[in-house]
Amino acid sequence: LFKMKLKCFVVAVCYSVCVMAGKYSREVNEQKPGGDGLTVEFRIGKLNQVWEKAKRMPLSPVRQAELHSDLKIQEKDELQWKKLKAEGLDENGEKEAQLRRNFNVILAKYGMDGKRDTRSVENNSLKDHDAKEGDIFDDPRLDKLWNKAKSSGKFSNEELSSLKKEFQHHRDKIHEYNILIDAVSRTEEIHKNVISPLEGDAKEPELHKKHTDLKQKMRDLNHGFERLRKLSHEGFTEDSEFREPRVIELWEAAKRANLSEDELDSLKEELHHFETKVEKHSHYQEQLELSHQKLQHVEALGDKEHIRKTQEKYNTLAEKTREIGYKMKKHMQDLSSKISGQGLNHNEL
Repeated sequence: LFKMKLKCFVVAVCYSVCVMAGKYSREVNEQKPGGDGLTVEFRIGKLNQVWEKAKRMPLSPVRQAELHSDLKIQEKDELQWKKLKAEGLDENGEKEAQLRRNFNVILAKYGMDGKRDTRSVENNSLKDHDAKEGDIFDDPRLDKLWNKAKSSGKFSNEELSSLKKEFQHHRDKIHEYNILIDAVSRTEEIHKNVISPLEGDAKEPELHKKHTDLKQKMRDLNHGFERLRKLSHEGFTEDSEFREPRVIELWEAAKRANLSEDELDSLKEELHHFETKVEKHSHYQEQLELSHQKLQHVEALGDKEHIRKTQEKYNTLAEKTREIGYKMKKHMQDLSSKISGQGLNHNEL
């Protein structure tokens, strides 16, 4: 009887351990807010780890909010992919590889990949370029074009401000492209080292697609630079459809796509709504930066009650900025997918 009781006890303990192990494994990968006082931002464990690390880094409030939005987009895509995988719709692992690459790009973009960032925007430029006063874009072609436009007398202060925003956006796209090239190169190097020749043959279509995507992004960059060159020489036209660089970029891509007139008209209307979101997001980013400066000032004064109230206002504004940033980036992703027809494969940085 004692042996039977002992046996039952051992079985019960083993069962409990297995259940707990399974539960722990699931919770690590798909975390949910718990009642233990800890706030869990993301349902996926690795994204939480990145977010917790980011909070300990000297990222500006706006940069931190941008990272949060990017992680939210990554979370949405990963959860969507899990459903596809469960339905057997990613047999060749192409979407899974894309998600891994997107995640690596996020890490590199915010300096969290453990590498010193040498992927400057000058990677595709002349190396003997000497920095001059007024060079603000770290790229000789952009700086030359900008200085010429600035001294041309063709632009009002408001138009110069809009033009500068377009130049900054193009600079960021070049940097992101270089990060993506680096991520793809590292992925290929890993494949070369760990897969057999037979598996390598199977991977060829996937590698071909990556390079096709990169070529398309390079074409988009070239189109973007041509637009800047034309703007710098001819100025803004009165019938310019949009003001925000990201919206302009989408509209230019739509005009190059194989869309009917009705589809273009419908998209134009949606882009106007999207532009309002982008402007709202920019406004909140500016307010968040000002709020952070005020918080630092109040903290220096040392009034605890004043600090508490200012911190609460800052936290609320930071949360709102992250929320609007996510909605804006999700909308941009949806619009990009509608134009390109790439669905989950397309993930804007």
